[in-house]
Amino acid sequence: MEQPDPSALLDALDPDQRAVATQVTGPLAVLAGAGTGKTRAITYRIAYGVASGVYDPSQVLAVTFTKRAAYEMRHRLAQLGVPRVQARTFHSAALRQLIHFWPTVVGGPLPEILPHKASLVAASTRRMGLGSDKTLVRDLAAEIEWAKVSMIDSAHYRQRVLRDGHEVPAGLSASDMAQLLDVYEDAKAERGCIDFEDVLVHMCGILQERPEVAAIVRKQYQHFVVDEFQDVNALQQKLLDLWLGNRHDVCVVGDVAQTIYSFTGASPKYLLGFARKHPGARTVELVRDYRSTPQVVAVANRLMSLSGRSAGTVRLESQRPSGPAVSFRSYADDRAEAEGIADRVGQLIAQGTDAHRIAVLMRMNSQSQIIEEVFGQRGIPVAMTHATPFFNRESVRLGINALVVASRGQSMQEEHAGSARQSPGTGVGGQAPASAGDIAATTNETESPHDGLVDLVKDILGPVGWSPQAPAGTALRERWANLQAIVQWAQDSAATTLGDFVAELRERAQYQVEPDKNGVELTTIHAAKGLEWDAVFLIGASEGQLPISHATTDDEREEERRLAYVAITRARDILEVSWARARSTSGRGARKRSRLFDGIWPEEPAQQRATPRHVRTSSRAASRQRAAEWEESASEQTRDLFLRLKEWRLEVSKEMSKPPFSVFTDQTLRDIATVQPKTLRQLRVIGGVGDIKLERHGAHVLAIVRGDNWRDY
Repeated sequence: MEQPDPSALLDALDPDQRAVATQVTGPLAVLAGAGTGKTRAITYRIAYGVASGVYDPSQVLAVTFTKRAAYEMRHRLAQLGVPRVQARTFHSAALRQLIHFWPTVVGGPLPEILPHKASLVAASTRRMGLGSDKTLVRDLAAEIEWAKVSMIDSAHYRQRVLRDGHEVPAGLSASDMAQLLDVYEDAKAERGCIDFEDVLVHMCGILQERPEVAAIVRKQYQHFVVDEFQDVNALQQKLLDLWLGNRHDVCVVGDVAQTIYSFTGASPKYLLGFARKHPGARTVELVRDYRSTPQVVAVANRLMSLSGRSAGTVRLESQRPSGPAVSFRSYADDRAEAEGIADRVGQLIAQGTDAHRIAVLMRMNSQSQIIEEVFGQRGIPVAMTHATPFFNRESVRLGINALVVASRGQSMQEEHAGSARQSPGTGVGGQAPASAGDIAATTNETESPHDGLVDLVKDILGPVGWSPQAPAGTALRERWANLQAIVQWAQDSAATTLGDFVAELRERAQYQVEPDKNGVELTTIHAAKGLEWDAVFLIGASEGQLPISHATTDDEREEERRLAYVAITRARDILEVSWARARSTSGRGARKRSRLFDGIWPEEPAQQRATPRHVRTSSRAASRQRAAEWEESASEQTRDLFLRLKEWRLEVSKEMSKPPFSVFTDQTLRDIATVQPKTLRQLRVIGGVGDIKLERHGAHVLAIVRGDNWRDY
């Protein structure tokens, strides 16, 4: 593959991203706000390091926190011309090393890895006479995981929880929980297995105790990039330290404001303390938000500015044109909230927004029931994140198996055809007889290899349930939709052979990369992290829901604030935040609006019925609100450009003897200052710039954007 051009890579980045990409050696911490292109920055950094000859791609390890993120990073790097870089989760990278070294260091094959702890935790609680209730087992399994990733053993558990004020689950004493940690380890040893956390524990032990193994690993991996570093726990930090040894060629990327997994042992202290740990480390902030409108960004910034613990958070600067104001709505009860959201979602779909570009976010899964019910009554399609995983569905397994079998048969045909062509004189005129593969290849000489692949995939999936039109009936339609997703992948794929496409499907299955949902997504805020939608409805903004009732300490309430921040920053264009005063119609309005939105929530929400005077002035009030939100979120450079545009407009309006707004409205000037168009075509797509105004003022506006004297044009 052709080596990427270093200068061309840098041309695709903004100044802050370019600062990340060009520091290819030494310690670097990137504080990346939501929507600022952090994945772009670090993938281009790796590609630039390879292109400039600093990196051998096989010696780079990019660490992510989810399989999907690893998949995305691998594919982005391949598109940039560096396909050999390893992109893995902490667990995947450690497991790969553990499998390799275990036979020689420990002996024998690696023990079975428990897929779930529940059975062993239940057995351990029964030994201690605690029972085995599902809720108890779930809570204690989570506590065992927390203790292990926090590197707290039974001997130090009681001292640690007392020091930190950590609450022991299920009403157990610290001594009982410490004993359970030992009993669980004994049960695991008796069964001869290890758990998920043990993969990291054992790899840390081997690297620490066997210098020759550490030397091999450190020779293999010379450069490290760690994404989502605010979610690192003590065990993962320990493993990273052991991978590095005494070196400092590591780049970490994270956002303190998106630390929402502290209950699993994650802590932003490793990101905030990076410079102290790595002397001479450079810190770069990514603040240009390419995802959300200025209105959404203003609310996100305001939310975090109200935190008493905002150290390390970045203030976002929207790069998007102005959009609708963020809506804050209150309802009488949960059903009224669901009905109100259904009304708005129905309007958006009717106006052309795809259902899968809309999400309803909530703190707890239990909140989705009433939304599902109302959406079902309205015929609004719903996509649930807790449904059966895509690659575990029977129709998907049958479809992929059919493609695998067909690809094997095609490979055998191609091998046979190749052998026949190498044997002269076996066909007419000394040519080998045509194989089935040859005939298929020549049936339509004008068809591209990719089009041929798509048709072939459709033919293979036909017998297992695919058809050009969706069938009637819920079950048949669901099976068809699953197979249609595979067909869509084939249409979007760059593959030209069935074998290559099957390899892509296997990689997707390995990394659990599912197709886009076909309906409005109802999901928890935790599950929404890393995703985005055109329209987001954040429900349940009341005390006891967000923040959740068991968030009683300052630390826990601040984490709830960060959860709200994550939810808000998932929205690209439309954001609506709502709460219900009571659970049911018979309720007495016992709930209170979430304190997290104090200072943000308007005193008089726009949806309330108003007096005729308010109706006449609501448009002006909304305009003032949008202007204030833009002013708060815009960068100093953007605001300066807006002022220069206003000065130009005033002069032009005087020369024309017309009011300034007849030249361009303030909103149009804000959008121009935000977008900063470089061509007349880019200027034309901004609202309020018609053909006549483009011809009359376009050259002047572009000159001002460039910083030139507009009178020269």
